[in-house]
Amino acid sequence: MAIETTQLGKPSALPASPEEAVLDRVPNPHPDTLYLARFTAPEFTSICPVTGQPDFGILVIDYAPKGWLVESKSLKLYLNSFRNHGAFHEDCTVGIGKRLVELLEPQWLRIGGYWFPRGGIPIDVFWQTGEPPKSLWLPDQGVPPYRAR
Repeated sequence: MAIETTQLGKPSALPASPEEAVLDRVPNPHPDTLYLARFTAPEFTSICPVTGQPDFGILVIDYAPKGWLVESKSLKLYLNSFRNHGAFHEDCTVGIGKRLVELLEPQWLRIGGYWFPRGGIPIDVFWQTGEPPKSLWLPDQGVPPYRAR
């Protein structure tokens, strides 16, 4: 089976924006099996659309694939394209989740955005497509809740 991707195995420049970023998908070799795939981006960065200051967070993306998997290099480039993109935490987190759902049509997807404090307030954003499948094992996302010191 030939896998067609636009970036895998080729030099790829960082996209200038999330809108310009290309997300590739590849066939799931186990479409008849219920399982969870997880991507964690511990150094996610975007820009505050009002102040232009950088915002930092940890993204955890969990999904139960059907026919497609997201190709990881294209996902990395897509997520890194946010570093100069102005958007609020909620827009980044939910927008990434929705774009992945549109591309992959998974059985289920959730995304957790764990944003570091700015102005003394951390913002955590969570979105999912609905109830997870009954027998899907859902590990904790592994990011501790923020505790001030």
